[in-house]
Amino acid sequence: MFAASRGPTVSCVEATARGSLCVYLGAAPGVGKTSAMLSAARDCRGRGDAVLAARVETRGRAPVEALLRGLDTLPAGPGGALDVAAVLARAPRTALVDDLASANPSGARHPKRWQDVEELLGAGVDVVTTLDIQHLESLGDIVESITGVRPRETVPDEVVRTAERIELVDLSPQGLRRRLADGRIHPPEGVDAALSDYYRPGNLTALRELALLWTADRADEHLRQYRAEHAISAAWRARERIVVGLTGGPEGATLLRRAARLAAKASGGEILAVHVVRSGGRGARGYQDAALAGGGAPTEETAAQRTLVEDLGGSFHQVVGDDVPSALLDFARGADATQIVLGASRRPAWQYVLGPGVGATVARGGGTDLDVHIVNHEHAGGGRALPVARGARLGRTRVLAGWLTGVGGPLLLTAALTPWQGGPSLATDMLLFLTLTVATALLGGLYPALTCAVGGSLLINYYFTPPTHAFTIAEGQNITALVVFVVVAAAVASVVDLAARRTEQAARLQSEAEILSYLAGSVLRGEHTLGALLERVRETFGMASAALWERHDARGPWTRAGAAGGGPHDRPGDADVEVAVNERLLLTLGGRVLPASDRRVLSAFAAQAAGVLDRQRLADEAARARELAEGNRIRTALLAAVSHDLRTPLAGIKASVTSLRSDDVAWSADDEAELLAGIEDGADRLDHLIGNLLDMSRLQTGTVSPLVAPVDLDEVVPAALAAVPRDRVDLDIPEDLPMISADPGLLERSVANVVENAVKYSPAGRRVLVAASALRDRVELRVADRGPGVPEAARDGIFEPFQRYGDAPRGNGVGLGLAVARGFAESMGGTLTAEETPGGGLTMVLTLRVAGGAADEGGPV
Repeated sequence: MFAASRGPTVSCVEATARGSLCVYLGAAPGVGKTSAMLSAARDCRGRGDAVLAARVETRGRAPVEALLRGLDTLPAGPGGALDVAAVLARAPRTALVDDLASANPSGARHPKRWQDVEELLGAGVDVVTTLDIQHLESLGDIVESITGVRPRETVPDEVVRTAERIELVDLSPQGLRRRLADGRIHPPEGVDAALSDYYRPGNLTALRELALLWTADRADEHLRQYRAEHAISAAWRARERIVVGLTGGPEGATLLRRAARLAAKASGGEILAVHVVRSGGRGARGYQDAALAGGGAPTEETAAQRTLVEDLGGSFHQVVGDDVPSALLDFARGADATQIVLGASRRPAWQYVLGPGVGATVARGGGTDLDVHIVNHEHAGGGRALPVARGARLGRTRVLAGWLTGVGGPLLLTAALTPWQGGPSLATDMLLFLTLTVATALLGGLYPALTCAVGGSLLINYYFTPPTHAFTIAEGQNITALVVFVVVAAAVASVVDLAARRTEQAARLQSEAEILSYLAGSVLRGEHTLGALLERVRETFGMASAALWERHDARGPWTRAGAAGGGPHDRPGDADVEVAVNERLLLTLGGRVLPASDRRVLSAFAAQAAGVLDRQRLADEAARARELAEGNRIRTALLAAVSHDLRTPLAGIKASVTSLRSDDVAWSADDEAELLAGIEDGADRLDHLIGNLLDMSRLQTGTVSPLVAPVDLDEVVPAALAAVPRDRVDLDIPEDLPMISADPGLLERSVANVVENAVKYSPAGRRVLVAASALRDRVELRVADRGPGVPEAARDGIFEPFQRYGDAPRGNGVGLGLAVARGFAESMGGTLTAEETPGGGLTMVLTLRVAGGAADEGGPV
């Protein structure tokens, strides 16, 4: 339920599997959201409901503290965060969580408070919360353009849209400024700055209107959903929507201005101009007086009227319909219109004998839920073409075939039966003509069939009823037979025509149901990229192109967010079909104009396209967030490494150099040698650490370009073991081992890091085994130690940068050795994995390709 309320109320509904969300939405900080929430909570508590004030921001405001007094409150978590675990442990019926857009401190359960609320809702706890309109994610650009300040914390719109109730807490700009001046929002020292900056009357008025419009749009969504669920087709006058029927003629400007005056009388009124064209692409001008039509291509009048509609704040639509009144009524009901504005007929008076005009037909078909305005103009009664039959809805080809059968069929049948004057009886002749009438009804509908029945009865009377060749009937029973024939033919034609139309409608509804079912399934499964969905739209409606457009605000330029099909249009105005998702998103199709009845399914596609675009962007943002988080983690670890691991050898070098330069101590030759050895050892450690850091940096930035060539493993591995004591390693590399494809420098560095890691963790007296073997098209180098080993679940983690397993002492490296080794191995097309050593320990398996492939010719890969 949506409501706009100035009084504090709260939804006390029965608990469900998922909790319900109630949001107190304010136009600006200080309008009284928290007070309204607490007042409603006290009312609920008075009715016996279990209400827990899980997190309420009082900010030292005495009125808020007074309302909070007496409620069951929960202490804040570390850093002032919401203690989600404590709320779940208390299991209240309703939890009050103030300031939905807040960011949680580092180390909290979730980064954002709205994520805490989502967890509570998932656990079945009803949540009542507060939020300012500026913190809605979709409105960030608009708020920044109004106030000059972009909100730092935002809440996804979908979170708020799932609320079962939204209470708009409103306050006039003057009242809010008085509240600020009284010190009830900000401390006294910040009042003057706030009044002259954020709380300017213009800012507050614009934010207030933004909040009202956003809430009204949510109310419209809820209303459409309710009407769809309850199969309500009648228009509900929640907002005045005025449909203007345009013919492409000069009276269009008069109609539009008249509609604008009607919309101005109803606050929030909306104008929708409609231009109907025939399915064949030609204008439906022959329909009537002001048949809402024109050619498939816009005329100068149509283009000018389209510009006028947009200047008046309305929208222009073009739909296909061979029956103009039906197309216009279908569009009006699909748009929940409340009024229709039409021009007075341009037909001369004598043409009304041929049938009522569009205005009369629309007024009769609109019922009591649509007001029809017939506007007089200077072109009224000036002449117009004759009307076209309503049967055109069956299609021009079928209608033409029906008329040919209805007119020519009786003549041909009469010519075939005339030579047999003594043959078939009169009853048989009538049955043959009745069969022809039924066939005509199947082809062309009711009117061709009635023509066939009347013409057939006259031919039967003249050629087959005594006396023949005269329009007189000698026997009374033949008169009865002819009358019965005409009545039965007309009745059968009506039934067949109705059945044909119902079959066509059923097929269309089945197609719509299948499309909507497909869309619903794709939503639940989270399928579709935007491009794939637009391609599906294009194929479903047989269009040449489809595009989704977006803009940052209601008056900004349109930019294309996605497109499908050949040669998409360059701007929305060039499209044949436009469907607005909201004021910032627009779906357009190019190729032909669609019937009004197709727009309902197209609207579902448009809504799905908007959802896919949101999901796609959220996924991109999540990926960027993961990249940033990984970068932050690496930077943090790097700082830790620089601050400790790199400073340790530097400190040793510094101490040794300081000692050697000291004049107070006479060092012996052995002491000097020991200090110099310490300097050399520290320099080697620094060189190793800095080398790994540089290598990791190259891997992270993707600048490693191996020069792959055939390499002998027994030449590279001994060089990689130069820095490892010989008594700690056993080497087993067969001489007949095939050559491998690798970069010698990267391979040496990778093997050295792996072996040094194994030696570091292998206990004293236990040697590390380095062995190689050939397996079909690859060679494996296995480095096995007898250390403590690594559990299977933690093996992938040891290859992450800056990771050291277990209780490895600080100062033994920055945790980059294995990460660099795996990165170099993968850059050469190989792999590096960890296995358990039989009998205890860990075995690193380096796998590389046997030389002889296309990548082994010395070029970079």
